[in-house]
Amino acid sequence: MKNQAYRMAMLYDFYGDLLTDRQKEFYDLYYNEDLSLAEIAENYGITRQGVRDVIVRAEAYLTEIEDKTGLIRRFHTMQGQLRQVADCVQQVLDLNDAKLGSDELELLAERIKSLTNTLIQE
Repeated sequence: MKNQAYRMAMLYDFYGDLLTDRQKEFYDLYYNEDLSLAEIAENYGITRQGVRDVIVRAEAYLTEIEDKTGLIRRFHTMQGQLRQVADCVQQVLDLNDAKLGSDELELLAERIKSLTNTLIQE
């Protein structure tokens, strides 16, 4: 269940703006605000099934977009690669401290490390 919630949150974060206003509202209430289908239905004066249909269509649409674009998959791949770059930069810094002591090399490595960390956090 936790994986499903994470997946739905990622889909919404990446592609939520492509949904209709109603789909966005119901999706947000259901996944982010943790309201039940019955609670949403009561608030909007429609049936529980009507709410479920809107959410299921939104899920299917978001999944279809991800299947076509692969942005989330590429995002996760890139995050892993950036962590590897950050690890390599740390190794360069450690080697520089131990053997060379080059201020210029240290400044460049620190800049790469900073840029990589910024990209990882975005």
